[in-house]
Amino acid sequence: MSTMHALSLAERLQLYYQAATLDPVRAEAQAAFAELRAGLSRGEIRAAQPTPEGGWQVNAWVKAGILLGFRLGKLQSAGQAGPLEFFDKDTLPLRHFQPPDRVRLVPGGSSVRDGAYLAPGVIAMPPVFVNIGAWVGEGSMLDSHSLVGSCAQIGRRVHLSAAAQVGGVLEPVNARPVIIEDDVLVGGNCGIYEGTRIGAGAVLGAGVILTRSTPVYDLVRETIHSASPEQPLEIPAGAVVVPGARAITRGPGPAWGLSLATPVIVKYRDRKTSQAVSLEDWLR
Repeated sequence: MSTMHALSLAERLQLYYQAATLDPVRAEAQAAFAELRAGLSRGEIRAAQPTPEGGWQVNAWVKAGILLGFRLGKLQSAGQAGPLEFFDKDTLPLRHFQPPDRVRLVPGGSSVRDGAYLAPGVIAMPPVFVNIGAWVGEGSMLDSHSLVGSCAQIGRRVHLSAAAQVGGVLEPVNARPVIIEDDVLVGGNCGIYEGTRIGAGAVLGAGVILTRSTPVYDLVRETIHSASPEQPLEIPAGAVVVPGARAITRGPGPAWGLSLATPVIVKYRDRKTSQAVSLEDWLR
């Protein structure tokens, strides 16, 4: 027991995550997960974090610890609202905010799991769901019906417009989660999945869908941005992306006049774009 406590939190979580059975160490594993969840809620522990070189480091042990929490949990009643009753793992309660947290959680059915970090100045319009392991930076707005998936990293002054979906990536544990850097505007009904990274200051027009298999056609730089076996899709800083289409050139596609949806970079952010985006500050 003393040897186990001499290990770091990361080392303990990885050992528990890899254990074939948790019965002999269940209490210790639960304590380690509670420590992880508290650190995530404070923003002191992150599933991924920026590096001094401008890249991102994935903390696989954090994701292993979150998966351990699901494994440890037992289903229980999570409360009742009128005739509706909810059930969830007892290791994954909802987070409760206080005025000193300076998070504006507007009434109307939003849920933030404990173990998610919302920085001071974040605004969550109802209904919003933020999953465990997510990190949302100062001054960001999560608009109605937006989703921040498990371990997603959202920068400062980001606006997720209505119904924007930011997917979470828990498995494999070494995979990079979705990352949205500072000052990004995500339009309504956008979907960002499978570890995609959105560079600082980018603008995604309404309805843009980005996945690992999505090629993004850059009209400005005359190149195509795509994922590789080692790296997920990355949208350059300042890019303005809108929904587009590309013709199907094989099979009956040409005869039928078919095309596939694909995002297109039509410009890079300039003063006019920045002025339009800055209008949202009046909402804060």
